[in-house]
Formats: sequence, C-alpha cells, structure tokens
Amino acid sequence: METPRKAEVNRDTKETQIKINLALDGTGQGEISTGIPFLDHMLNLFSRHGFFDLSIKAEGDIQIDYHHLVEDMGISLGQAFREALGDKSGIKRYGFFVLPMDETLVTVALDLSNRGFLVFEADLPVSLVRDFNIQLFKEFFQAFANEVACNLHIRLEHGEEPHHVAEAIFKGFAKSLDIATQIEPRLEGTIPSTKGTLST
Repeated sequence: METPRKAEVNRDTKETQIKINLALDGTGQGEISTGIPFLDHMLNLFSRHGFFDLSIKAEGDIQIDYHHLVEDMGISLGQAFREALGDKSGIKRYGFFVLPMDETLVTVALDLSNRGFLVFEADLPVSLVRDFNIQLFKEFFQAFANEVACNLHIRLEHGEEPHHVAEAIFKGFAKSLDIATQIEPRLEGTIPSTKGTLST
C-alpha cells in the first residue's frame, strides 16, 4: 500500500500563528480560516481546483497590515508541500496551465526542481479588492517558491478587474501544481531527473 502523501505544518511567531494540514491526493476539500476573507477565498479556490485537501487555521497581526500573514502563509504552505512530496519519487515534476476568466488570461508554469525562483508579471493600474492589495500575492508566491524549492512563473497575459486577475492566478497555480505533483506511472517510482535527485 502506498504511503499517503500528507503533511502537517505549524508556524508560531510573534507575528503569525499558522496550522496547516495537507493531503496531495485529495478531492479538493478546503477548510480555510485566516482572518482575511479574500485570502480565504483564494486558498479555497486553490484547494478545490488543485484537488488538494487543505485545512488552514491562522491568526496574525492583521490589525497592523496583511503583509506578515500573507507572506507567512506562503512559507507555511510551501513547507507543507515540500514535506508531503518527500524525495519527489515518481512525480511529473512540471506543471503548466493557461487559465481564462472573463477578460483575464493568466499563464502559470512551474518546475519542482529544488531551485527556488519566482517570475511574477501581473501589474495592474488598480489592484485593490476592497482593502486587499493583490500585489501582496507576489510575496506569497515568492515565499512558496523559496520553501518548496520550485521555479514558478506567473504571467498576466491580459486582464483588468483585480478580483478576476487574482482568481485566475490562484486557479492556474492550483492546476499547474496538481499536474506537477501527480504520479507518472512510466517513471516506476524513480526520481524525474537525470542527476538522480531533486533533494540536493
């Protein structure tokens, strides 16, 4: 019987307290509570469209700013995926998705290469959804890429409405990560790299 690909991460600092439970091979069940409604919405979309079972309970100094909690959420989620993936035996490794949402089109590509690098091209003249600045998501994705150690490229091809842009990014991210973390039967459990490791 295969070992379940799951992880539990706890982060406790003076700025944030985060608990994450993740199952890679899930059905998209999300239970998210961060104290930031728009972040909850994006993470629920991520869980649903990536078919990840994801439970998150988080608190932070959001009375000061959303930055600490958003960035620390990227750190913690990246750590959870890294733990759940183990040595990455048998995974497809690469994921790519082009996602439309009304006037918006977003491209997301990633490589679970053990090399953290982010390219984030999603500038908008208006980036506020109520009191949430979606440019903060750059910090989230940078932290995620650093912790899970992946190349992550996110590009807004076109789009105007900030809610649509953020939603398309998170859905495209979810679909790309779902593809990259899937097991490729033809690998027969081997590491998807000619150097024989994706851990060092």
